[in-house]
Amino acid sequence: MHDFTIFQGALDELGIALEPSQMDQFMKYYELLVEWNHFMNLTAITEFHDVCTKHFIDSISLCRVLDCSKEQTLIDVGTGAGFPGIPLKIVFPNLTVTLMDSLGKRVNFLNTVIDGLGLERIEAIHGRAEDFAKPDLLREKYDVCVSRAVANLASLSEYCLPYVKTNGFFVSYKSEKVSEEIQNAKKAIALLGGEIFHQEEFILPNSDIYRNLLVIQKIKATPKKYPRKAGLPTKEPLK
Repeated sequence: MHDFTIFQGALDELGIALEPSQMDQFMKYYELLVEWNHFMNLTAITEFHDVCTKHFIDSISLCRVLDCSKEQTLIDVGTGAGFPGIPLKIVFPNLTVTLMDSLGKRVNFLNTVIDGLGLERIEAIHGRAEDFAKPDLLREKYDVCVSRAVANLASLSEYCLPYVKTNGFFVSYKSEKVSEEIQNAKKAIALLGGEIFHQEEFILPNSDIYRNLLVIQKIKATPKKYPRKAGLPTKEPLK
């Protein structure tokens, strides 16, 4: 049995108290992650303590910048192995969560986790961000969009802001200083209907790992022509 002491200490720092059933869900999630990682590339991080800190606590850190305790809809774009969406759903069951990933095998893993943990009001969908951001699909359906995907902020904003309702938020998880990136993306963010709302810099508990949560508020509807067709937001970021 793995020792949750350090994980519990990090949760205490965030002011979070979990039920034993929620701790069990995290354990099951970890076990499934390691099991599936043997035959597909989900994460390079597999030690229990590292997964707790670098994936679970990092994901949950959204509560530093937004009130996650209220009923709201959240989409995780480019979720990969389910981060940050699944840890957020475990800790805040009031969230209605959509996990989006472009790789079918990862979506199969996510559905196995959802079933194995008995999670409700959460779905995993297979597709690219550009494809589902249409008015008849998921465009402007969510209170919050989150992404830990590795991409520059201008590209991420074009992928993510179309999903956010007016007055909602897009939160980008970053692992480095982003002042220059923010400056380069400001015009793109404004063009897409957003504005920089808040930036939270911190060190993950029991580590020396720097993290950065960049909060963008959607202040007006994203013009219909965004996101552009597949691949363009990455190849030619808005300037």
